[in-house]
Amino acid sequence: MSIIFYHVFLLLYRTGVRLISPWNRKAKLWMEGRKGLFERMRAELAAAGQAGPVIWMHCASLGEFEQGRPVLEELRRRSPGCRIVLSFFSPSGYTTRKDYKGADHIFYLPLDSPGNARQFVDLVKPDIVLWVKYDYWYYFLAELKKRGIPTLLISGIFREDQPFFKWYGRLHRYMLECFTHLFVQTDMSRLLLRRLRLTENVSVSGDTRFDRVIEIAEGGEPLPLIEGFCAGRPVIVAGSTWEEDEEELDHFANTHPDLRFIVAPHEISEARLQEVERLFRHSIRYSVLARGGAVPSRGQSAWPEANVLIIDNIGMLSRLYRYATITYIGGGFGDDGVHNVLEAAVYSKPVVFGPVIEKYIEAVELTECGGGLIIDSALEAEKVFNRLLQNAEELKETGEASGRYVHSKKGATLKIVSYIYEKRLLTS
Repeated sequence: MSIIFYHVFLLLYRTGVRLISPWNRKAKLWMEGRKGLFERMRAELAAAGQAGPVIWMHCASLGEFEQGRPVLEELRRRSPGCRIVLSFFSPSGYTTRKDYKGADHIFYLPLDSPGNARQFVDLVKPDIVLWVKYDYWYYFLAELKKRGIPTLLISGIFREDQPFFKWYGRLHRYMLECFTHLFVQTDMSRLLLRRLRLTENVSVSGDTRFDRVIEIAEGGEPLPLIEGFCAGRPVIVAGSTWEEDEEELDHFANTHPDLRFIVAPHEISEARLQEVERLFRHSIRYSVLARGGAVPSRGQSAWPEANVLIIDNIGMLSRLYRYATITYIGGGFGDDGVHNVLEAAVYSKPVVFGPVIEKYIEAVELTECGGGLIIDSALEAEKVFNRLLQNAEELKETGEASGRYVHSKKGATLKIVSYIYEKRLLTS
């Protein structure tokens, strides 16, 4: 991609967001969140003063934040006097984590341009920049390189079909050259970068998400309402679902009133929630459940008519998998592929998902080690669920394979943080 085409892309992006913002909630939030951004940044950062080194972490959205979070929190633990600036490109990340207590300042990243990049970096004055996984923006990365600010890619993942490895990808390749060091998830990513003559500044660290999900699993507090709903029954927790996923599950849920299902849609707009309610005939929303009064004692249920609980909030899902007998991860029937399988696997539960997994090495590896089970139809989903529920030994072995896989991959956070302190990158 040439710089001319890049500018055309940026123009089309901004124009497209503006055109759809009147009726698209995310686009509206994207536009509104950036109004007066630099004025707000200037006032907030000026009031904070300049004490301590400044760490800037950029995340595309919520998933990337959870990926970078272990590194951020370990740096805070080791250097409590540092200041942390967190930026998001997507409204779903910003709106969910704008009150995150682990950062001193949380902002939207403005759309890429030479002026926006200069102004943003001038205001933040970072001593080190942590860029999580992807969301590459040319002018921001070029500005950081020009100023000699250490910039690390965290948990990068590369595939041969990406622009970096195509004849038209010179601009993308230059963006990779802007990083001081690239921490990648896999040996395959390292080998692909070697083709671009990126060798000395590339390390295979693994994926920091493994550290994050282990931390969540070890520190999670009980959820009494969820325990009450489950009432000691076998439970299938379906997380990050889309309509395609729910259509694979609804018949099984509707015909097995003795089981409990917890469904957490990937999007929780009112329209989506109503779609889920139409599919699952005996359902109740979590918000309704929470207003329903006393929690029943274990083994009893105050809601015998509902066997499906619809989660209509964000932030609870990673703790719900603890209550599952079997887990199901959505996205595997859509073009973008399966969502985060690690949040479920860490609890040593069988993990079931649709067939679109090729972009997600953790889903591929989880399947290869016996902890992940791929289904390609509602009929196959029902066969897998019945088989696991009727075979305690297979249920146990599949779940244990999931847990072993996750725990075998921990340690990426320590590798990255150790590099930062060994290279003395957090000095100001």
